[in-house]
Amino acid sequence: MNQYFLNIAEASVNVLYDASSENQSNIDEQFGMQTVEDISNNIKSGALQTYLNELPDKLLAMGVKVLLTFIIIIVGIKLINMLRKTVRKALEKINVEKGVVQFTDSLIKAVLTILLVLWAAVNFGVEATSIAALISSVSIAIGLALQGSLSNFAGGILILLLKPFKVGDYIKEDTHSNEGTVKEISLFYTKLLSYDNKTIVLPNGILANSSMVNFSDEGKRRLDLRVSISYKADIKKAKEVIMDVIDKSDLVLADLQKIVFVAELENSGVILGIRCFADADQYFKTRWSLLEDIKYALDNNNIEIPYPQLDVHLDK
Repeated sequence: MNQYFLNIAEASVNVLYDASSENQSNIDEQFGMQTVEDISNNIKSGALQTYLNELPDKLLAMGVKVLLTFIIIIVGIKLINMLRKTVRKALEKINVEKGVVQFTDSLIKAVLTILLVLWAAVNFGVEATSIAALISSVSIAIGLALQGSLSNFAGGILILLLKPFKVGDYIKEDTHSNEGTVKEISLFYTKLLSYDNKTIVLPNGILANSSMVNFSDEGKRRLDLRVSISYKADIKKAKEVIMDVIDKSDLVLADLQKIVFVAELENSGVILGIRCFADADQYFKTRWSLLEDIKYALDNNNIEIPYPQLDVHLDK
């Protein structure tokens, strides 16, 4: 019985061997006895040919994406400018302060430009998840690198909320003694125009966290002038002459205090102090005008304006 099963197994092995030999022969005839290297080269050649055949379609698809992205950016920029213009007009129509209008315009421009770039990137084929991860990492890096700028941004918001000054005010900051008329309040900086026509750029963080003087907040500003007269001059007459000049000036506010007084007795002469008020935006014009008119009035009344001098006495 065992011998019978052994004979059957041997016969099955022979049949499988013959079939395998016949199949191998057919394969050799089909491939012409190609080597493994030949087969690999054929596969590579086929892949290259397939890539070259698909390349024009891929280039066309890439070109379409680039063109669409370019169109999106151009149209987006125009829409952003239109929106900014509309918002500015709407804010100006309801008499919103110019500084708020400038700050809002800068904020809209920055936010919408960033969103436009992200939208263009997604349209170009960049995955939204990749953009989100990039934004997270970049935000951390920017937050660490631009702590001062973020402080300036927060300072700009505080300036708009607390309103220590507005566009058109004449201010002086105490940190570096910069002063001028507020020209613009932007996201990170405030621009001043000095009286000699220089633009001073100050970080909002400094303005929001340091003391400053606003000369325009009350609308009126006091002038403090000093004039020296000779000890030989009639003080009473000099005061009357100066007061007459003040009364005749159209720039001096008539309903506020006007006074002329003896301020000091110096070595070279008597110092007369002068106090009066003018509109804040006319401060320098009023000051220069009064000083000139007072000089002419004193000369016309023979009141001497002294200069430093030294008397030398010689004993025999």
